[in-house]
Amino acid sequence: MFLPVALIIFLLIFLSAAIKVLKEYVRGVVFRLGRVIGEKGPGLIILIPFIDKLVKVDLRIVTMDVPPQDIITRDNVSVKVNAVVYFRVMDAVKAVVSVENYLYATSQLAQTTLRSVCGQAELDELLTERDKINSELQEILDRHTDPWGVKVSMVEVKHIDLPQEMQRAMAKQAEAERERRSKVIAAEGEFQASQKLFQAAEKLSMNPVAIQLRFLQTVAEVASDKNMTIFLPIPIELLKPFMEAKSLGPDKGGA
Repeated sequence: MFLPVALIIFLLIFLSAAIKVLKEYVRGVVFRLGRVIGEKGPGLIILIPFIDKLVKVDLRIVTMDVPPQDIITRDNVSVKVNAVVYFRVMDAVKAVVSVENYLYATSQLAQTTLRSVCGQAELDELLTERDKINSELQEILDRHTDPWGVKVSMVEVKHIDLPQEMQRAMAKQAEAERERRSKVIAAEGEFQASQKLFQAAEKLSMNPVAIQLRFLQTVAEVASDKNMTIFLPIPIELLKPFMEAKSLGPDKGGA
């Protein structure tokens, strides 16, 4: 009776070692006596116990944070830059055979590449041309990880930590730029207003009656404030009829 129990236990151990089930996003690299025989999965796979060895590889996209790196830009500014790398395994056999640990290798490569690329750029480029920096990082990483069966799909620079004195200098520069723009806009407004006034003056000069009407309109606007005392010059045109009548005299007027 002891023998059947031992046989059942042996069969269970044998089946558990021989039968494996891999999920949809997992592939298994099978080594038979130390030699790769291929990639297996997903689903049910059968191994030869104690002869075959299975190494599982996850094919999902890996999100890896690149620690902050101390970088000196091309214009000699010391900054700290960190990034995030998105990659996935495309060839499970290469990822197991070509490199000891593809996760660690990709992380180290991302750090050195980040320092190299950002060190060749100026500070203004890092702040304003991130898309260009990201594309360059992605291209370099993808080219170097391709022999490992790893595809780098995207690299994003997350944060650029500037020294305090540089932040103050940039704040002053931005304030000066805003002040310059406001002065330019004000000057352009004055120039346009002077052009309109010149055109209006030309139009009014063509018709003296229009000048008088504009004068009366201005007087009406100023007189709306009752707390003001206004002294107005009388246009000479309004006095011409009286001056002419006086020059004629009473006799000529009567005749």
